[in-house]
Formats: sequence, C-alpha cells, structure tokens
Amino acid sequence: MATFNAALAIHLTAGKPGAAMGSGVVRLLAKDNTSGGIALDGAAPRVVHTWHTDGPGGWPGAADALNRFDVAVIQHEYGIYPGDAGAEVLPLLRTLKIPAIVVLHTVLAHPDDLQRAALEQIADIAAAVVTMTDTARRRLTTGYAVDPRKITVIPHGTASHDEVPREDHDRPQLLSWGLLGPGKGIEWALRALALLGDLRPAPVYTVAGRTHPKVLEQQGDVYRDSLKALAADLGVTDAVRWVDAYLEPAELSRLIRSADAVVLPYDSTEQVTSGVLIEAVGAGVPVVATEFPHAVELLADGPGLLVPHQDPEAMACAIRHVLAEPGLPGRVTGLAGGPTLRWPAVAARYQALAARLLAERASLATATVPA
Repeated sequence: MATFNAALAIHLTAGKPGAAMGSGVVRLLAKDNTSGGIALDGAAPRVVHTWHTDGPGGWPGAADALNRFDVAVIQHEYGIYPGDAGAEVLPLLRTLKIPAIVVLHTVLAHPDDLQRAALEQIADIAAAVVTMTDTARRRLTTGYAVDPRKITVIPHGTASHDEVPREDHDRPQLLSWGLLGPGKGIEWALRALALLGDLRPAPVYTVAGRTHPKVLEQQGDVYRDSLKALAADLGVTDAVRWVDAYLEPAELSRLIRSADAVVLPYDSTEQVTSGVLIEAVGAGVPVVATEFPHAVELLADGPGLLVPHQDPEAMACAIRHVLAEPGLPGRVTGLAGGPTLRWPAVAARYQALAARLLAERASLATATVPA
C-alpha cells in the first residue's frame, strides 16, 4: 500500500510546477519500525505528518495535517489503523473539514460484524469511495449498506516497463514477488515446479521480496524457512532463487521484464486488488494465477491463465502451456489495458474526482448563502 500511495502521490504532482509543495503525505508508521518504509523520491509530495499507529489517539494530529489541504485521499486497509477493525480512522474522517476520497484496498465478501460496521461508516462519512475493481464495487453495493452513487472504480496503476528490454536467458524464468508470508501460496508453486523437472531446459523460479514486517515480528522467518525446506524435500533447491530484499523500481522492472511467466499462487479467495498482478499484466508478461477475484476479472480477456487454488498439477500444466507459446508475451502486451492502466492516466482520474467534489462543495455553499 505504501508503494501504491507513493506512486499515486508522485503522479498527482508530476509535471505541475510547485504542485509538490502544495501537496503532502501523512505517513502511518509504528514507532518500532526501523525499516524506513517506502522512500518517496524528490518528485513526490513531502511527508507533512507521521501518525504512529502502535498506540491509540494518534488521529487528531493526522486530521490537523490533512485539514491544511483541499482534498484528502485516504488509503484504507483493516490492518493499518489502530482500534478494532481499524476503527480509529472513523474519528479522523469525522474531524476532516475537507472532502475525503477513501480508497478501499480490501472489500471482504464475508466480513465480521466489526469489519462491516467500520466500512459502512467509512463510506457514509467519506465524500467518495474508490474501488480498484468492478468485483469490489459489486461487493459493496450488494453486501454492504453503501450509497452506490459514492462509488467510483479507478484501476490500480502500473508503471511503464516499455523502456526496459527483455533479457534472454538459457533457462525459462518464473517469478513471484511481493511481501512474503503465509497465504502467498508459494508452497503450491514449488510443488508445481517439481512437476516440471522433465522440461529442457528446466525453469528457474525466483521468489523476490522481504518477509512481511508483521509476519517477521510475530513469527520470524518461519514461513520462508519452511519453503526452503520444502524445496529441498522436492529436490528443486537448485531451481529456486530467493531474493530477500525490497526492490527499487528500476530493479523490479528489470526482474519483471526478465520473466517468461509470473506465478501468483495466492491462497486468498478474497483479494480484490493485487498490485503484483497489475504490474505483471502492464509489463506484458504472461500470468499464471489462482482464481482470486482480481485475477478472475483482469485475466478474463486473455493475458494469462487461471488455475484452481492449491492445485499444483493444474498450475504446472498452465506453466507448461505458457512456456510452450513463445509468442504469448507479445499478445499479452496488447491486452494489458494500454495507457489507461498507466499511473499518469490513473492519477488524472483521481484529479478529476477531486475537482468534481470541490465543485459540488462550492455549488452547495453558494446555494446555502442567504440572499
């Protein structure tokens, strides 16, 4: 989510002299977080406030910082705000004197009572709600008490990888990346890899990304270690490359463009937004993904193959199919959503939404002024 917010912030102010100085980021950070988070480069708005989220009561300072601007774009995920189901975002929203656009990164099909109540209250207070897929919009309108007129679908943005040349390799390259932790389903991809031992040349599978900070704090690297042990048991240790690092954008682009297929073996049946998926499709790399909602919606037009959850045989079959079609990456490029998924176009849609909210507020204020 920090990566998403950084990219959106950069492109909201790109090409506008002085715009970065008139914009700002309120950062959410645990006090004991020593990783430094995602760095915003010089083109991005400055960090104007840090909300320390490892204790209650940090929202008033965040609200004061946001109220110095015209519009607030607030990222929402249950796990990032303090309180039950992240409830401390609610007093923040109620205190804002400016229109708030709330971007929903998760819309659960089967929320518990606290999660449902929190999301319905967020949507009620916000001036606008953004989902990144039509699946999430449908969930909101059918499963929650939310005014559908407040909902706008704006896709997750993707960087342009066009300037990064594809690299040739002696062996086919498979890739998964992102923060690592239980639920990523990497074990199923390893089992699929073990079923591809007859291929010549045999593929190499790269698993890139740090362990999720919360997983590392609570469990250490147990999951990563279990995956390495599984790879050894399956006899594929030499075919797996572990990149335990946060990759800067240029490094990530090179890695994505070097892949012959991106493998997304996620266990979740709830995931309505995947930045990894959108980056892979935007880069024109074929995707083999389990049937999580965002994959079902985005891959329906052909830029990849869907497989059942926890089914390494089906995953191995799909990977074989992708690797056997050398022309597939070129066809995928044409199905990647083109310029409409690039960050400049996505940021422009947020700008248009913000402009509409401000115009509506100005019109309402004019209409209520006594004659």
